[in-house]
Amino acid sequence: MAVFSVKNFGKLALWAGSTIAIVGIVALVAVSIYVVQVTEDLPDYEQLAEYEPPIMSRMHAGDGLLIAEYAFERRVFVPIEAIPPHVVEAFLAAEDANFYNHGGIDLTGMVRAAIANIGNILNGRRLEGGSTITQQVAKNFLLTSEQRVARKVQEMVLAIRMERAFTKDRILELYLNEIFLGNRAYGVAAAALNYFDSSLDELELHEIAYLAALPKAPNNYHPERRTEAAIARRNYVLARMHVNGFITEAEMREAQAQPLETVRRLQGETYLAAEYFVEEVRRELFNMYGEEQLYSGGLSVRTSLNTRAQLAARSALRAGLLEYDRRYGYRGPLATLEDFDAWPEQLAEIEVPRDLDEGWTHAVVLEVRDGDVSIGMADRARGTIPLSELRWARRPSRSSTTNFPVLGPAIQRASDVLELGDVVLVQRLSEDGEAYALRQVPEVNGAVMALDPYTGRVLAMIGGYSFQQSQFNRATQARRQPGSSFKPFVYAAALDNGFTPASIILDAPFAATGGGDARFYRPSNYSDQFYGPSTMRLGLELSRNVMTVRLAQDTGMEPIAEYAQRFGIYDRMDPVLSMSLGAGETTLWRLMSAYGALVNGGRRVTPTLIDRVQDRTGQTIYVHDQRECVACDVEEWRDGLAEPELAELGEEVVDPVTAYQVVSMLEGAVRRGTGSALNALGRPVAGKTGTTNEFRDAWFVGFTPDLVVGVYVGFDTPAPLGSGEAGGRAAAPIARDTFAPILEDYPVAPFRVPEGVRLVPIDARSGEPSVLGRAGVILEAFRPGTEPVRGASREEETLSFGSGRLREGEREDSETQDAQESLDGIY
Repeated sequence: MAVFSVKNFGKLALWAGSTIAIVGIVALVAVSIYVVQVTEDLPDYEQLAEYEPPIMSRMHAGDGLLIAEYAFERRVFVPIEAIPPHVVEAFLAAEDANFYNHGGIDLTGMVRAAIANIGNILNGRRLEGGSTITQQVAKNFLLTSEQRVARKVQEMVLAIRMERAFTKDRILELYLNEIFLGNRAYGVAAAALNYFDSSLDELELHEIAYLAALPKAPNNYHPERRTEAAIARRNYVLARMHVNGFITEAEMREAQAQPLETVRRLQGETYLAAEYFVEEVRRELFNMYGEEQLYSGGLSVRTSLNTRAQLAARSALRAGLLEYDRRYGYRGPLATLEDFDAWPEQLAEIEVPRDLDEGWTHAVVLEVRDGDVSIGMADRARGTIPLSELRWARRPSRSSTTNFPVLGPAIQRASDVLELGDVVLVQRLSEDGEAYALRQVPEVNGAVMALDPYTGRVLAMIGGYSFQQSQFNRATQARRQPGSSFKPFVYAAALDNGFTPASIILDAPFAATGGGDARFYRPSNYSDQFYGPSTMRLGLELSRNVMTVRLAQDTGMEPIAEYAQRFGIYDRMDPVLSMSLGAGETTLWRLMSAYGALVNGGRRVTPTLIDRVQDRTGQTIYVHDQRECVACDVEEWRDGLAEPELAELGEEVVDPVTAYQVVSMLEGAVRRGTGSALNALGRPVAGKTGTTNEFRDAWFVGFTPDLVVGVYVGFDTPAPLGSGEAGGRAAAPIARDTFAPILEDYPVAPFRVPEGVRLVPIDARSGEPSVLGRAGVILEAFRPGTEPVRGASREEETLSFGSGRLREGEREDSETQDAQESLDGIY
């Protein structure tokens, strides 16, 4: 019986073994067939050998500061050789410690993941894949992320094939540059910038470990929203690095003790100041290279921006617009709270204007007294606004006859301005005090530009009070009448048509045939007075309208129109007399180019924002300055080495002598005329104000021998700025405050006098020859042979009626002449 049982057991075992073998073979065949089926149409992994990932384009200021990035996916590709060892080790410890030992699949890791997934299924958690870095590369580059058995099989097969085709370093390079790490960052280099504003070689160990903690689920380890989980995961990575022998225990413990502190890149005043400039460059790059190249091509763009100049321009414009705004009163609260049961919460929900100045916030009025008001902020902080900081806040309105802004009665008590529940903007007056000042965002707007007149490089461009409130760029897009800022080009045309700076022009009533409903065109001066025969210089320095129109008639409007087009102010200008006073429409951008030609000796240069563009390989694909400089490339300096000479940029649009004569007269406009606000700079400065009819637009364009600054101020919907709000008051101070910090980098120097200029002492008022040292005598610039001669008679000007016509709807300029009262003793 026992023998029989043993025999039967042997047969049974043999049968069972055979059955298992057959089932195993069938299963193996079935699995093989399945694998073949799901891998029939696998993507071509060999394409990874030539893979060029989409890389973000980066924009830098002229001084190298990064000012903007453009990308669909923010990525900076870094070769594996340039990635620091600790970065590689951290990701290996966190994701695939056996990476350099397996052939694409880690069976141990897969078993561990399978066991862990039992608990994950029971607890409803996300399943683990047990994927190696090679498998992750296969999935990220060639497959989808869906959790299916077929996709997993495809991933494994691709991983094995990739291991045979590529080196380990190449696979790791692809992984570290492709992996999504949250915060809009793809790849370790972009993540280092986005989280810590550092390059890979600047990262500390604890920062490296945090980046390696992110591949599994970046949102689960957000540094601000889930700080504790992020630190725990970072510390786990550090522990794994120690276990794998990458760091010592002391290094691990020191790194684990560090706080997790991330930064917000490309924020702060420097970047806010650059927004209009950056957007203008972005538009230009988009037109040059298209969307795909701009956002994925890895362009490196070096711009002309001078960050110091840009900050100065933004600060000056905002301060100037705020100062103007305060002159015309307070327009009322942002909102009003009806009850105060939860005023901090209500206050926090109120939308306030974006891009407020530092120290500004919004507050609610909690108590009103005669001498001050009590206010509360959203963080429950309290403060007061004293009556002294409310006296400017008179009620504004507009005159029914002139449409000029006018002010209500003076402020006697705090209740004249604010009421209980008013939500207002305030600014803290000191860091340690509770006193605040009432503030409001100005309605008026404007633009500022700073330009290198010899290269056309735009050093600064502010297109408005705030880019976040309005992206309309008033420097390049606002077409407005330039007013008297156009006059220098009338005078340039006259100088080339027989006039000199000492020519006598009659400042007396003048009439010409009108147009439309007007029978006659009768220009007038700002003061509504006439001053008789005056030198051409005086007419420009004091911006006299009647002299300018008479000069335009005597010169002829055809040459003036041709000069306006040659300088690039207008594409086409109608040759009518009113245009001599700036009745056409142009932009600050165009006017800056024209003034640049006056400064640089008569050559017109086109303003440019971009110096150079390089592609992803570092090859230069665009450069603005195309001039060759053979002598610039020398290995070392030696005594007697001559400074290399470069050809001058731009086409000559006016004779250098003529250009200098206009510059000299405009220097007088700052010293003695309408641009006197810039005398505070204490160096040679020239410039011209501009104001349009009814004070609707205010301009000032000023320059030193190496820098041009232009300012425009006006309402976006044209309306009078106010009585007396001419260019000298509304715009010139902004130019002065823009110039001041920038000029610290420029030497004090006179304007360059070209060959062919003869400087002759003359009486500034009469234009007669004189001698230096006498009162009212200046050195005037003449073309040889045109200077006045002692004893020669001068033909007096007579009143004339010209043939110019004023088109219907055109407006003359009305420019300030505040300096007129101080002329005695100067001229």
